[in-house]
Amino acid sequence: MTHFPPQIRELPKFDGAFDAFRLAAQACDVLFASYPAGTQIPTHEHDTDNIGVVTQGELVLTMDGREQRFAPGQWYHVPARAAHAARFEADSAEIEFWFKVRA
Repeated sequence: MTHFPPQIRELPKFDGAFDAFRLAAQACDVLFASYPAGTQIPTHEHDTDNIGVVTQGELVLTMDGREQRFAPGQWYHVPARAAHAARFEADSAEIEFWFKVRA
C-alpha cells in the first residue's frame, strides 16, 4: 500500500474484504484501497453510491452482465444496491468515494 503518500497511509485502516485506508466524512467515506494481483471480489452490493478512480493497475468491473476495464485516471460508478463484482489482474490501487444514499 506504499502507492499512497505517508499522510494517506496514516489514516485508520478500513475493516473490510480488502486493504484500504478510510477517511470518514459526514455524507461519504473515502477509501484509499490497494489490491494485489489476482484479487477477486465476488458479486455483492451495498447501500452506498460508489464512485472511484483507478490510480495504479487496472480494475475489471462486472455489472449488469457487462465487463468493463478501468485504467489509471479512469473513473467508474456503481449505483447503490447494484450487484457487481471486481477483479484485479495486476497490483492495483484506487480511491473510492462511498456516498451515503439519502432516504
